[in-house]
Order: sequence, then structure tokens, then C-alpha cells
Amino acid sequence: DAPGHTQYTRNMVTGASNSDLIIILVDARNGVSEQTRRHSIIASLLNIPHVVVAINKMDLVNNSQDVYNNIVIDYASVAASLGLKDITYIPISAINGDNIVEKSPSFSWYEGESLLHILENVAVANDINYTDARFPVQYVIRPQTEELHDYRGYAGKVISGIYKKGDTISVQPSGLQSTISAIEIGGQQVEEAFAPQSVVLHLQHDIDISRGDVIVKTDNLPTVENELDVLLCWMGNKPLKAGNKYLLQINSRVVKAVVKEIEYKLDVNSLLQEPAPDQAQLNDIVKVKIKTATPIPFDSYKKLRVNGGAILIDETSNVTVGACMIQ
Repeated sequence: DAPGHTQYTRNMVTGASNSDLIIILVDARNGVSEQTRRHSIIASLLNIPHVVVAINKMDLVNNSQDVYNNIVIDYASVAASLGLKDITYIPISAINGDNIVEKSPSFSWYEGESLLHILENVAVANDINYTDARFPVQYVIRPQTEELHDYRGYAGKVISGIYKKGDTISVQPSGLQSTISAIEIGGQQVEEAFAPQSVVLHLQHDIDISRGDVIVKTDNLPTVENELDVLLCWMGNKPLKAGNKYLLQINSRVVKAVVKEIEYKLDVNSLLQEPAPDQAQLNDIVKVKIKTATPIPFDSYKKLRVNGGAILIDETSNVTVGACMIQ
């Protein structure tokens, strides 16, 4: 639940960044408005897979099917221009509870389900990427006790893909290779693990792996670079200027970074590119070039959201000042 006015863009981005579904409320009396477009643009930028367009206050337009159909037609053109895919439309009257929990007899012409039914049955499991295996290491487990003298496990969450015992893997960004010798879940050994399970991986070779490294399959590598093109929502009260230095965090990896250049500003009402400002202000969305102190493994945000989103952190205050979508 995030406000949609321009001055609250950071709230909208923060609220929606890890969401599987967005409900866009449309006032039946006003139809598709500027705020509707702004919400939809941000949903598109954040690659949210499911969109529910809830056309509210239908009681104030006499539950008119014509009004509903016209709004559906208008929004469909917006959705097509933004590349939004899985869209569900539903007429509701929040004040009367129509089509909220149960289907309402007030809309005899509506053949879909209630809002709650849609939310409870949306197939979010289908959104998980099982193709591109990515495992950011959160913790290296070395008990160094008599019973577990040689134990070395790499704990973390499988953010995408599937890992099996015997898989040949590569550690990024170093490029070192090994084979998975064992997989643990909850202290029990298993043959395979998949997103979004939290697991401990064991490798056949003792190689140098630290928190923030990413274990991937050798036949499916992420991009590893130290220069990034990033779409950035600025959340800091102090303006963003080229040359400013921050910490960049992607999953469990934190590196020093500098903003090299602001390329352009994005109009959140129209998606049009505006000339690059001298500095980005609170709630601005800008395209920037960022250089990191060391190479980082990543995927484009559009391809794999879980490994393409990052944050910028102010080194002195430790406050999150930017939400990044790596291009």
C-alpha cells in the first residue's frame, strides 16, 4: 500500500520492489488518470509480473457495464505500451463490499472472480526462474571442532534456478570452478535444491569463497563487470551528483562505488527521457553510469529481477539512498 503522488515515488518503488502483484485502483467516475499511468509505469519499471486493475466506486456509475468496458479498453492500451502482461480487471464497490470477498449479484454481467479469490489463487510460483541458477553466499560455515574438523559449508538462499549434487559450478566473480559434493537443507542431505530454498552447499575443492560471492552453473554465467548502466530511483534527501561515492549492495555483496555520470531523467508520468540534470533530487528516476571498486556478478533486472536489483548506501549515515535496476 503505497501513495502514488509524484513526491512519493520512492515509497512506491520501495513498496513494490519485492511484490509479485500490484493492485491498481481506478475511480470508475474518472477512468484512467495520470496517477493510474504513473503507478503502471513504475509497475513496468519494477517488472511486477501480475497486475489487477480494480475499478472501484462502480455504485456511483450505476454499476454500468459500458463504463467498465470503456475503462478496460483505455487501460489495455496503456498496458500494451508498457509491456505489462498478466492483467486482470475487476469491477468493485469497496463501500458496499461488492466483489471484494465474494462475487456480488450487483454485477450480473461480470464473469470473473472476487478480488480475494484472485489474490489467493494467483500462480506466483510460476514466476520463479528455474533456468538461471544463482546462489549468493551469505555465510561460510567452519565449525572447526573435533567432530567437524574438515566441515566447510556455504550457506545462503537459492534465489533462482536448481542445484543438484554433482553439478559443475563456477564461483563469481573469481571464476574458480568446482563440483557440488553435498547439499544440506535443515541439517539433512538432499539430492537437489531449488529457488527459493535456504540451503548449505558443499564443494569438492577447498577454494577461496567469501560472503557476497555467487555460486552459479558453469554453463550459465551472469555478467561480471565493474561498470554498470543503472536506472535509479533517488531516495536521498541530499541530491545525487556525478562523482558522489556510495556503497552498492546486490544481494549479500557490498562494494564501494562511484556515480560516474547522469545520462538522463525519466518522466514518471510519460516514460519520456528528459535532458540529464546537474543533480538528481528526491524521488527522481534517472539513468546513471556506476563504477564499482571490484567487479560484481549480475543479470539485467528485466531478465532476472532477483539478481538485477541493488541499492546505494550512504557510507557515513548507512542510509539507503538509491534503488537500482541494472540494465
